Amino acid sequence: MIKSLSDSQGEMQRRPLTAAGFDEYLAEHKLAGTRCTACGALYLPPRAICPTCQSSALEWVELAGRGTLAAFTSIFVGPSAMVAQGFDRKNPYVSGVVALEEGPAISARIVGVDANQPEIAWIGTSLVVTFLDKGEGDAKQTTLAFQPADA
Repeated sequence: MIKSLSDSQGEMQRRPLTAAGFDEYLAEHKLAGTRCTACGALYLPPRAICPTCQSSALEWVELAGRGTLAAFTSIFVGPSAMVAQGFDRKNPYVSGVVALEEGPAISARIVGVDANQPEIAWIGTSLVVTFLDKGEGDAKQTTLAFQPADA
């Protein structure tokens, strides 16, 4: 289900159509994409210009956050930010591509699965969005993730 993101007066959000705007919605635990009002194309991550018709008439929309796992990998040697969180060869994590019900696909961390068993065929697993919060106050960061729908 796609719904327009509007403020209390019903006006469209004036957030920039950028990664920073996307991150603001993540901090609010909302999965937001952009929809072209000219041709109806939907994008996630968000775009400021529609690649389909080149229109700049895009709006923020909230996505339901349900989809299926299209691809994944278990990561045993990750970037330093993940190593700092305790992930390594003995404690891997999973990253994947989630095909959302609304059409777009997005890369995200996959939680609630055993990264030490990548041979398990998780492709096609129903997933739901979840938001991983780290830190507090101004240092708080929210990361997009998905987990099995039956978790």
